[in-house]
Amino acid sequence: MEITMIASRGNQVTSETVQGANLAVQHLSCDICVEECSACKRDHTTEKLDISENNSHAGSSFAHAVINMAGMLIGLGQLSTPYAIENGGWASAFLLIGLGVICAYSAHLLGKCLDKNPKSRSYIDIGQHAFGRKGRAAAATFIYLEIFMALVSYTILLHDNLITVFSGTSLDLSWAKLSTSQMLTVIAVLIALPSLWLRDLSSISFLSVGGILMSVLIFLSVAFTAIFGGVKANHRIPVLNLHKIPHISGLYIFSYAGHIVFPNLYKAMKDPSKFTKVSIVSFTLVTALNTALGFMGTKLFGPGVNSQITLSMPQHLVVTKIALWATVLTPMTKYALEFAPLAIQLENHLPISLSARSKMMIRSSVGSLLLIIILTLALSLPYFQYVLSLTGSLVSICICLIFPCAFYIKISWPHISQRLLILNVTLIGFGFLLGFSGTTFSLKSLIHTLQDAHGTRRH
Repeated sequence: MEITMIASRGNQVTSETVQGANLAVQHLSCDICVEECSACKRDHTTEKLDISENNSHAGSSFAHAVINMAGMLIGLGQLSTPYAIENGGWASAFLLIGLGVICAYSAHLLGKCLDKNPKSRSYIDIGQHAFGRKGRAAAATFIYLEIFMALVSYTILLHDNLITVFSGTSLDLSWAKLSTSQMLTVIAVLIALPSLWLRDLSSISFLSVGGILMSVLIFLSVAFTAIFGGVKANHRIPVLNLHKIPHISGLYIFSYAGHIVFPNLYKAMKDPSKFTKVSIVSFTLVTALNTALGFMGTKLFGPGVNSQITLSMPQHLVVTKIALWATVLTPMTKYALEFAPLAIQLENHLPISLSARSKMMIRSSVGSLLLIIILTLALSLPYFQYVLSLTGSLVSICICLIFPCAFYIKISWPHISQRLLILNVTLIGFGFLLGFSGTTFSLKSLIHTLQDAHGTRRH
């Protein structure tokens, strides 16, 4: 759920992701820094001036902004919506819609925070304006944590779909102590690895286009299956499974995670006063799409619906193979984009005396090591629904709901009305309740599943 830099000011390239992947493209300097070292300031003074000049000539229209915001929000979360509605019951769709309304409101709050301090250009800047260096550190920490956990989820997604794409394939590598699906995942990650070594972000931007196209293709494939695939949509959806709400709330909130790049979208708009309308239209479209996909998948596949809708589609259909390949290719387009902000921040802290080649070697080594860690975690925790739910409940709820409300209260404190204060404090409390219950449920489920899997292997 991501937006790339405005490539040539006439065209905006839209990309889908978990948030923050191309954050570095819009502010290549110290915006992500927790510690504002002087070397970083010196190295990027020119870029800062260029960004300020670009912001002053921002020309994104209302339609462009809606397309960009909707593109950011359509992504990984949509795959699990049918699973969430089946487990939570059809009444849980009210929670899905309600969270869409709340997240649109929190996006509006970010715009208000930017109104009050025109110097702020990013989510992290808003955090610093509200709570100083502690706010900046908290915002940066959660952004990086979300990027990391999203990449783990993408790798699990890659693993689960690869074995279906290459069903019948057997790799006899007993010496490696890896299954066929694990070896296929390792090979795919190794293929994507060189993309992390690219320094020129313009070389990476085409990956973001591929990301959103793959997401649209997946949705169309499911819709085609519902209409022409010969699958009867006659499964009964339970009314409400209250005990599963903590689990599915994390999946729902992850579907709306995109707030870390909303300030950049705001700054790119020709008329930022329309940002609230952009948020309303975009979240309405995405909420409608997620709800429609959720009910469509649940009616088609019922209790057997997978946490990834593509794995529930009839394997003999050509459209299913297209959807599976789209799902496989999507994670491979994400590694370089998600690693970009971390890589640039790393280079900012390297000694100026180092040569470009040395910096590239360090960057590549760190990127490769990080990807190996992500791969190891994904193969050790191959439970997509629990990892994604944990990401939503632990991290996304803070970025999408708790932080924007807290930032707005702090920044607007001298002038905030009592009604707005009560509303935002209530939303913060609701966010904490949802986050705590969802995190607890997801962790317990993940631990129990791991214990069961370990016990099965022993016997």
